[in-house]
Amino acid sequence: MQANENKVPTVVVYPTGQSEPSSWGFLSETIAETTAEDKEYKEWFKTCLDPLKLQQKQQEDPEGAPSSLVEVEKWYYDYLHRMYDYIALKLGPEIAGANWSTAKIEFIFSVPTTWPPVPTVENFRSIVHRAGFGLHPLHTVTIGLTEAEAAAVHVSTEAPGLFRERDILLVCDAGGGTTDLSVLRVARTVNQAITLEQLDVVFGETIGSAAIDYEFEKLVYTRLATAHSSAPLPINPEDAAWEMMKGRDFQAVKCEYGSPDDTPLFSIGIPRVQHSYNYPDVGIKNGEMTFAREELQKLFDKQIVKLFNLIDTQLDSLFRKYPGEQVSHVVLSGGLGNSAYVQSQLRRYYEMSPRPNARQIAVRIAPDPQLAVCKGLVSDRVRKLLTSHSVLGWRCCRASYGTVCKILYDKNDPTHRNKELVRDPMNGKLYITQAIAWFVRKGEPVSVDQPIVHTFIKKISPGDPRQAFPTSVVECNLDGWQLPDQMNAAVRLLCEIQSDLTGADERKFIEKNKRFWSLGKHYLKVEYQVKVIIGPADIRFELWFANQKMSRDHSIKVDWIPTATPVIPFRRAELPDQATIMSEQYTNGERKGGKKSPMNFISMAKNGKWPVYG
Repeated sequence: MQANENKVPTVVVYPTGQSEPSSWGFLSETIAETTAEDKEYKEWFKTCLDPLKLQQKQQEDPEGAPSSLVEVEKWYYDYLHRMYDYIALKLGPEIAGANWSTAKIEFIFSVPTTWPPVPTVENFRSIVHRAGFGLHPLHTVTIGLTEAEAAAVHVSTEAPGLFRERDILLVCDAGGGTTDLSVLRVARTVNQAITLEQLDVVFGETIGSAAIDYEFEKLVYTRLATAHSSAPLPINPEDAAWEMMKGRDFQAVKCEYGSPDDTPLFSIGIPRVQHSYNYPDVGIKNGEMTFAREELQKLFDKQIVKLFNLIDTQLDSLFRKYPGEQVSHVVLSGGLGNSAYVQSQLRRYYEMSPRPNARQIAVRIAPDPQLAVCKGLVSDRVRKLLTSHSVLGWRCCRASYGTVCKILYDKNDPTHRNKELVRDPMNGKLYITQAIAWFVRKGEPVSVDQPIVHTFIKKISPGDPRQAFPTSVVECNLDGWQLPDQMNAAVRLLCEIQSDLTGADERKFIEKNKRFWSLGKHYLKVEYQVKVIIGPADIRFELWFANQKMSRDHSIKVDWIPTATPVIPFRRAELPDQATIMSEQYTNGERKGGKKSPMNFISMAKNGKWPVYG
C-alpha cells in the first residue's frame, strides 16, 4: 500500500455528530456527495500530516487549509479505517485454510521522502495501527521503502535488461502530491536479478499533478468570477471551478497533454450552465470555457521547473560525493512522471545540461508507472523471502546515529587533551565521559542484509542484581566528516535502549581484582554485543552474550526515529555509568566539580523497533 497514492485520498465527512465518513476514495467523488450541503468534502490532505507543510498551507490558504493537525489525523484515520474494512471484506473470503483474523498477513506501507521520520512517519504509523491494520495477532505492519526506492525496485525487477552493472540510476517518483528522488547503483546482475545500492541521501519535494489541478481551479475561478459579476451564473463560481477541475474532461486533457494528438484548444463545460450562456471576454461560449494549449503548458511548466531544480540539487550532491561518476538513467514513475509532456521536457533539458555527471543520461519510463511503488514493495518483500537478500541491499541515512559511551583516557593521544575526565572507582583509571560511538554516518551506504556488531563493556559488583544496562542513542544532522567525538549542542539525545542481561550466566562474567592483595575494588566485567539489524524500513537491536542471543526480537526497546544504516566500526567502548559520572570528575587528571549525566533526563523507550526511510 502507498501512503502517497498518485490519486490523492479523498473522504466525505459529516461536520458534526458522526465519527465515521459517509464515503471515501472514488465513492466520495460523485456529484451527490461532493455538493451535499450537510457534508464536507476533504481532499489533498496527505501532505498536511507533516506539521511544517500544514503550517505552510495555512499561511498560503488560511480558509482552505485544515485548522489543525488533529483534524488531519482524523481524516487519515477515517480514510484508512474504511480502507482496512474494505480489504478485510474483499480478501477475507479468498483466504484458504484460515479466516481473516487467524491468517498471517503483512501490511507494507511506503511513505514520501518529504515526510520527516519524527514526528510525521511515526504519527502515520500510529494512525495505521488505530485504523485496524495489525489488529490481529498474526497481522504485522511495516513502514517499508520510500516511494522512489520502491519505484526503483520495480523498474529493476520488471526491466532488468535495461541496466548493466555499475550503472547509476536516478529514480524520480512524481505522483499526485509529492516527488521523491533516489540515486542507486546496480551492484550486480545475476540471472536477470538485480541488486541495488543507494549512493546518496534521498531528496523529496511537494511537486505533483495535484498542484496543476489547484492552479487550473484558480484560473477557472478568476474567469468565472469576472463573468458572474456582469452576467450572473446559476452556480457559485467557486463550486463551478472546483467541479470543472475535478471533472473527467479536464482530467483527460491533463493526462493526454503533450501526446502527438494534442490540440491547440480545448473546452470544458461549466456545470449547470445553459448552452445559451456566453461571455467572450473570458473565453465562455455556449456554456463552455475554452483554453489555449499554452495556458495548460504554463501550469505544467511551473511544476517542471521545480522538478528540474530538485533533480539538479540531487545531481550536485552526488557529484560532490562521486566526482568521477556519470548518471546513466533517469527513471520516471508516478502519475506526473507518466505525462508525455513531462517526459519530453526532461529529455530536452538533460540533453543540454551543463552538469558534469549528467552528460550520458537516458530518460526511462517505469512499467506501470502509477503502480510502480506498490509493485516495488511487493517485489522487494518477495526477493527477501526467497533469497534472504533485499533488492535494495545498501541504503544511506539522512542523519548520523550513535551511542553515548566512555573511552579510556590516553595521555599520548592528542585528541584526548582538554577533555572532561572521570576516574572509574572499579579500576581507578581515567575515562573520557560522554563520548560518542557513531554506528550510522550520514550519507554513507550500509548493507541492509548484514548486521553491525557493537561490543560493550560494563563493570558491576558481584551479586549486583542491576544487569539491565541503559544505552543512550543520539542523533546528529552534520555530515559524517563533521561529527563530534563528544556530546555537544549539535547532538541531541534521542532515546534509550535497554540491554537486559539478567538471564545470563554470571559465571561467564570476567572477575577482576579477586585476590585479597589486589589494590582495586573486586568487580565483574561483562562483555556483550549489541547487533544492529538493518531491515528494509527499520532497525532492530539484538543482545548477544557468550555467542548466544539473549533477547527476543523486540526485547531491546527503542522509542523511535529516522532512516538508518550503520557503517564504520569503532573501537570497543564502555557504557557510561550513572554512579561514575555523578562522582568525581577530572580534566587532564585535575579534579573538577561533578555534573549530572544527560542520561538522567532520558525517558524510557516504549516501542519495540527503531524505524528507518531512503
